[in-house]
Amino acid sequence: MDITKEQHEKFKKLGITSYSELSLIVPSLYEDLRLSSKLQPHSMQLIDATVEAVYRSANSLQITFFAHNFSHVVMGVIFHPKPYMMHQFKVGERDYYYGMIECKGGACSISMPKKVTIIGAITPKYKSALRSDVMLRLIQSTLNKENLLLEGLREDIADELLKLHFPQNVTPNLRELDENILKALKYTELFIYMRELTNKRRYYPSLSSSPSNYKAWAKSLPFVLTSEQIETIDDIKADFKNGYAARRMIVGDVGSGKTMVILASALMNYPNRSILMAPTTILANQIYEEAKKYLPMMRIALFTSKNKSMELDEYDFIIGTHALLYRELPKATLVMVDEQHRFGTAQRNLLEKLVSSEQASDKKTDAKPHFLQFSATPIPRTQAMIETAHIDVSLITSTPFKKNIVSKVIHKSDFKELLEHIKYEITLGNQVLLVYPLVEQSEVLEYQSIDEARGFWEDRFENVYVTHGKDRDKEEVLREFDKKGDILIATTVVEVGISLSRLSTVVIVGAERLGLSTLHQLRGRVSRTGLKGYCFLYTNQNSSERLNKFVQTTSGFDIANLDLKFRKGGDLLRGHNQSGNQFKWIDLAEDVEIVKMVKDDLTCKNLKVE
Repeated sequence: MDITKEQHEKFKKLGITSYSELSLIVPSLYEDLRLSSKLQPHSMQLIDATVEAVYRSANSLQITFFAHNFSHVVMGVIFHPKPYMMHQFKVGERDYYYGMIECKGGACSISMPKKVTIIGAITPKYKSALRSDVMLRLIQSTLNKENLLLEGLREDIADELLKLHFPQNVTPNLRELDENILKALKYTELFIYMRELTNKRRYYPSLSSSPSNYKAWAKSLPFVLTSEQIETIDDIKADFKNGYAARRMIVGDVGSGKTMVILASALMNYPNRSILMAPTTILANQIYEEAKKYLPMMRIALFTSKNKSMELDEYDFIIGTHALLYRELPKATLVMVDEQHRFGTAQRNLLEKLVSSEQASDKKTDAKPHFLQFSATPIPRTQAMIETAHIDVSLITSTPFKKNIVSKVIHKSDFKELLEHIKYEITLGNQVLLVYPLVEQSEVLEYQSIDEARGFWEDRFENVYVTHGKDRDKEEVLREFDKKGDILIATTVVEVGISLSRLSTVVIVGAERLGLSTLHQLRGRVSRTGLKGYCFLYTNQNSSERLNKFVQTTSGFDIANLDLKFRKGGDLLRGHNQSGNQFKWIDLAEDVEIVKMVKDDLTCKNLKVE
């Protein structure tokens, strides 16, 4: 059934575009207008009554009814009656009235009785942008099984939704919804959302679709790739072969070996050109060094703001920072971005142009380069399943070697012991990272800032380095610390990407202020090369369920799920907010089976959710 012009206007007022969205506007209450012969005190009930007497006072209207269905006298009372109500109750007239029934000591009353003309049904009432009676008529005229099935909903889901709007024998309990109805609401909410994501996805021909084989190269490496690294590389190879421009997000836990996936992707794209953009010079340089070591057959360039005039046409693999966005680049058939979420909105828009620009695409065929995004911030598996509606997703959950990191929540009373630990680690030639919440003193925060704390550490230790987000020289400081430092004092600027081979200990001050995923990223800075690692969460709180759960959990993907439970999921469609939840019914932390069911159903309907 097509939506009429009049219905479209009503849909617009409600902020919806489909019948399935209409089904999610749940009644605020029900009026049970069926006549019963059984009195049910403390409930809204219908009476078939004759008015026996009416008494008017200054502030109320009192009516004596004889309720024929109960064979009982019922006293009605209306407080502050409107003028028109004075004429509704005439002695001797028999009508149907609806109101709250109360009984005490054999005497029954009905408060605020309302005369009704249509009886015999359970009638839903709605609170929405439309008047309740208009909304009811819209529901009754448009919401049916046929329309819901035409929009792709499952039959069992449609049946449960219709029970909410067209109850038959039982009034739905809105305070504690039936399990099947609740499941239907969750399913439908997510189905609408993922269908919208799917509709936003666009498929373009690719500039290249003949990937080179990587197997011989993988065998030549001085280490064995993990099964998940190989699965991910195979996913990317399949993307490269299918004729469409790949759009894939590769999410790997800290230290899962994403760099090798980046290098394998560039190799499979060779002899065509690849471009990789990293968020910092340090990260770009680390990947450049790895690429030179493991891709000797390719001509590789490192491009940063320091060598802007560098000619790039002769290179097969260009690795750079955001400086790449501000110059004309040679044509590439593969564009990769590491830690895309760390680039600002303006930079992301420029990146989209980089992937879609004339130099990167073929105007005649609308062909585009393959586009791969890499992230070291694990996401909940439920979120990954949802993301697959608009972008392909690969998860790398394992690491090439098992990290040995002891995590512990500590307090002021543990400080002496912490100092001894730091001294001992330094004697072993290891490094320590101290993460403070702020650079400068704050009257609001009960923790020291970097400026307040640095003197204590500089007086007691040698080779103490300090940096933070506003420090223009932070990359230089980190490079120097890597070679000469014992203690690094920083803010969460060190959260992502840097690899400090001697770092064994991280101390996070005011740990309860940070999200669990951020804590996991910081913990991931230590034990990068198999060192025994330590992560201390310093807090002034007596106890914290979040922090206690964190220290017991090592997998970034499990951490992401914990974060989701404590903070609720962000909005995938309209940008990745880290907190707040745009879903009313579905709980991404708990409803894994429903997410899987929606994904599978959309896949079966050939909506290209892969």
